[in-house]
Amino acid sequence: MRQQVLKALANPARIFYVPYTLAVINFAVQFIVFIIVFIIGLSISGADSPVNPLYFLISVIVVHMILAFYSKRDPQLGQIISAKIQLLKKKIPGRLAA
Repeated sequence: MRQQVLKALANPARIFYVPYTLAVINFAVQFIVFIIVFIIGLSISGADSPVNPLYFLISVIVVHMILAFYSKRDPQLGQIISAKIQLLKKKIPGRLAA
């Protein structure tokens, strides 16, 4: 029983080699950026928007590969980032959140 708990903590859930939380945050941030760029492109150039959704897909894949590389080096990266986000939500000063 104890071994299963340690294994679950040492190997967080992953989506294509990236911890689940990082993959979801990556997609959400990339999607929000794409929507903002798309709306700005529509407002500037009208119906002939130069924004291509393929750029969005390529950037998601590239950033996902970068995250996979870094999470291979530090498997707890997703948990570290989610802990930092929780500290920011609680408005704990940066010097205490180190």
